Amino acid sequence: MSAPAVDPALLDPALLDPALLDPALLDDVRVRLATGRTGADAAVRDAVRDSGRVLGSDALRDLERAARAALTGAGPLQALLDTPEVTDVLVNGPREVWIDRGTGLERTRVDLGTAAEARTLAVRLAALGGQRLDDACPTVDARLPDGTRLHAILEPLAEAGAVISLRVLRTRAFTVEELVASGALPRQWAGLLRALVLRRANVLVSGGTGTGKTTLLATLLSLVPDDERVVTVEEARELRPAHPHVVHLAARRANVEGVGAVDLADLVRNALRMRPDRIVLGECRGAEVREVLMAMNTGHDGGFATLHANAVAVVPARLEALAGLAGMTREAVAAQAAGALDVVLHLRRSHGARYLAEIGLVGRTPGGELGVRTAARWSGSGGCEIEPDAWGELVGRYGPW
Repeated sequence: MSAPAVDPALLDPALLDPALLDPALLDDVRVRLATGRTGADAAVRDAVRDSGRVLGSDALRDLERAARAALTGAGPLQALLDTPEVTDVLVNGPREVWIDRGTGLERTRVDLGTAAEARTLAVRLAALGGQRLDDACPTVDARLPDGTRLHAILEPLAEAGAVISLRVLRTRAFTVEELVASGALPRQWAGLLRALVLRRANVLVSGGTGTGKTTLLATLLSLVPDDERVVTVEEARELRPAHPHVVHLAARRANVEGVGAVDLADLVRNALRMRPDRIVLGECRGAEVREVLMAMNTGHDGGFATLHANAVAVVPARLEALAGLAGMTREAVAAQAAGALDVVLHLRRSHGARYLAEIGLVGRTPGGELGVRTAARWSGSGGCEIEPDAWGELVGRYGPW
């Protein structure tokens, strides 16, 4: 895939070139940090003072940023993670570093050096996330201290030392108006989204990777009334809704000794005991879908979850496959899901644009199977297509808006 390089102005040389950091000074800062008595910036200032160097305020600030990146951040990748609008940083090899700013992949000029240096960076990032990455455990999923999601895989499973994927944690939720302005949502559906939240519909947000499921979910949660308690359950904390009462629960992987794991199903069961007004599952990946469906069927309405799916029509098959991991039969899934879920909001990504493409109503087919009927479609531009029967039922349940 070919793409233009990122504007060099986006890349801070002090963060990208490790040679600009004096190794002796960096070692001194590392020792000071190891004592745990000071932060990175204070450690840099103390190390500079004790070395007898005289630096101006700008140079000192650059050195502090470079040290943070090298010791507690993503090293030469940190400048990309800090760039506004970047959602993903992808390393395919030492000289193949790409970013996504919402309009497709762009190749950068970042050079990580050798394959061995790329591997060293991946191992250090895994350690920052409290995980092991080596020949005996060559793949890792972790969360960095700032919330960034990390996936890395080492040679020989991948070429060029290591392949690294970083997903940036979004710091704020968009409003519905901002989604409309950005082209992610047709204006005529804005009122529907508000109605789904305020009238406590159980909503499933579906779509492929990178289509904006978490972004839309954070927007919906920001519409929840302030006097309601929201409990979110996620594999890695990503949701940042603009809401005053959110309790975040995040799964924990086993440590290097193979113990201490807490999975999503455990967290959903705990969330039910926390007096939630809304239960939110960041992403249905496996057997935890059983707990979510059961929760939504026991009076916990107004809940949300996300699911990987290609279209509204295949959501039933995806739910059946995941629930099958929990030992649920197809009939049990149909009964539970039809009673638990109300609406599916499906997102697509096309030509770099992310948008809400379909709205579906969950129910049962004449044969008693789980089904989702498309009520409306949108191509990302122009007018919306309406399926009269399903749309009329949607308006009857949640309208007017």
